[in-house]
Amino acid sequence: MKYAFDIFSGEKTTSKIPDCKAIRPLTLLQALASSVARICGMLVDLLSLILLIVCQVKVPGARLLTALGNKPSTGILFLLFIVVFAVPVQSQTLDAVRERGFLVCAASGSLDGFSKENEAGVWTGFDVDICRAIAAATLGDPDLVEFRNLAGDGRFAQLQSGEIDVLSRNASWTMSRDTTFDARYLTTSFFDGQSFMVRQEKGFVSAFELTDISVCVANSSDDLANMRDFFFTNQAVFTELVYEDFQDLVVAYSRGLCDAITAPASFLQAVRRSLPDPGMHRVLPEYISKSPFGPTVRYGDEQWADIIRWTIFTLINAEEVGVSSLNLESMLSVRTPAIRRLLGLEEDFGVALDLDPNWMRNVIRAVGNYRELFERHFGPQTGAAMLRGPNALWSQGGLLYAPPVR
Repeated sequence: MKYAFDIFSGEKTTSKIPDCKAIRPLTLLQALASSVARICGMLVDLLSLILLIVCQVKVPGARLLTALGNKPSTGILFLLFIVVFAVPVQSQTLDAVRERGFLVCAASGSLDGFSKENEAGVWTGFDVDICRAIAAATLGDPDLVEFRNLAGDGRFAQLQSGEIDVLSRNASWTMSRDTTFDARYLTTSFFDGQSFMVRQEKGFVSAFELTDISVCVANSSDDLANMRDFFFTNQAVFTELVYEDFQDLVVAYSRGLCDAITAPASFLQAVRRSLPDPGMHRVLPEYISKSPFGPTVRYGDEQWADIIRWTIFTLINAEEVGVSSLNLESMLSVRTPAIRRLLGLEEDFGVALDLDPNWMRNVIRAVGNYRELFERHFGPQTGAAMLRGPNALWSQGGLLYAPPVR
């Protein structure tokens, strides 16, 4: 007896193969229609699986394997599709930056120490150096950057449209921003939070000492509620002077209308530097809220996200292993594996990112390590030194932590 095999399932059927002469045209048409229907069904299943991947819908692996196991024919087609059509995904943003010849980076443009544009159009600051580091990583030259002064909701629209390549510490990392504006926060480059600035003559060195004090606060953010909660918890006596926005706080404080200001520590540091005698004012070390800041890119370009993320990690790792812009050349001869990997002397960590093998060395040569960035913009030479606090390395009591290069 002869048996037939189902070409789709690979299983032997129990029916005998009929005599070809006995097959009627109608039966042939029915068989053909059935085969076409089954093929169409397989294609629909295959397209569904492809859409799951393209649309990045998260499906548990067990469910996916079960689905393929229940339909082996679809699984075979799916695997063939992956083998034939899967190609390395290139970064559209990186290609655009290279074709353009420079990086387009957005920052606030008016925050002393972080990003400031002077009258000559020259940008300086911590966030500015982050952009220069990215340019060094991708183009080999930290000066190939065009800066844009952006604020408000429009910053995300220009990021989505591709007009800018990266936002440098322009908006704090929150769940709504990370999930609503088609933007992707990558890692924290500066840990910020609400604090207090007081006059040195008051003698306060900690926020927990504050009592019997008048405080200027803006009503345009969560700062007012945070301040009230803090003082209620600590049973402090205070008087609040509420203003419309942050710039009003500067005027009120400088005219002596209040003893202290409460606002993000980064803003307070910028205000302190703008005052006639910064040394007469103190930004207290405690944070009563959390505001992580870091570079932001548009969603969907994974390779570009990896490049920006690992540029920040390079700055942190360089400080951790003791490599700086000053000792870079001498470090090229050391035998320490962690340093040699960081400087591109062992293994090629650029190929996966489509970057030069020495891209991390270029970053350090251009802007230094994280400590150098911090001291350059917030050190004693600025006249308004800032404690590193949470922005110290994890090994020194801070929150800065980067995965190893290996």
